[in-house]
Amino acid sequence: MELIVAVTALSALAHEARLEIFRLLVRAGTAGLAAGEIARITGVLPNTLSSNLNILNGAGLVSSRREGRSIIYTAAYDQMQELLAFLVEDCCAGNPQICAPLAAVASRACDAEGRTC
Repeated sequence: MELIVAVTALSALAHEARLEIFRLLVRAGTAGLAAGEIARITGVLPNTLSSNLNILNGAGLVSSRREGRSIIYTAAYDQMQELLAFLVEDCCAGNPQICAPLAAVASRACDAEGRTC
């Protein structure tokens, strides 16, 4: 991942509402959530939600598809994985015990959701 792509993604996530929306979409899985449902769950006003989703989309962290009259948003798991890999790729300085807890956290999160990561 290029540095500018990582900075753009991190900048998009450096906002309380956008981070909440992104984490909600990550939990929702590949089925995603309709924009109206995201607004209801987060309490974000529709116009603010639209702006936040556009910023997340521009950073490559979410994608959308139309289903009937609804727009369904999903987390872009591939971009999320690339960002996480970028953040830890130079980790450890040859000492894998430093990063081992990160793998355990990811494994527990996936197991709790019944997913494979």
